[in-house]
Amino acid sequence: MAERETTRLIAWAQELREVHARFREALRVTRASVTDGVTDDVIPRDLLLHCHGFCAALDSHHRGEDRTLFPAIAAARPQLRPVLALLEQDHAMMAELLLALRHAVDRRAPSEELDRHLEGVAAIMENHFRYEERQLLAVLEDVDLDADPRAALGPF
Repeated sequence: MAERETTRLIAWAQELREVHARFREALRVTRASVTDGVTDDVIPRDLLLHCHGFCAALDSHHRGEDRTLFPAIAAARPQLRPVLALLEQDHAMMAELLLALRHAVDRRAPSEELDRHLEGVAAIMENHFRYEERQLLAVLEDVDLDADPRAALGPF
């Protein structure tokens, strides 16, 4: 395999690690914005932006994986289909959690409630990311995926 091809293949694993790191940081910033300024019926603009942006980006990331990345992995490694199905179930569960968070933000829920929503998202997201990394990073170093990383992993 040519050096350029090897670099491109390994870059998929690195791309996934970097996307996960950005989501972890975005969640940290979002959670900090809850503790830094929600008061009686007043949700700071930063929190609105962080929550909506985080929710939209994570949802887009998961849709990209479901639409582009996972089918490519399933085609190359059919034995991983059960793993991919579990990851897709996680995506559906996180979509529900993100929707509940958006609704809580939109109705200006108290900071304690917002924090509970974010805690739930954080727990599921971290568990999901760790499982995904354990199951797929080595695969992404070896599988030839001909896709745009932004389409496969989202624009975040």
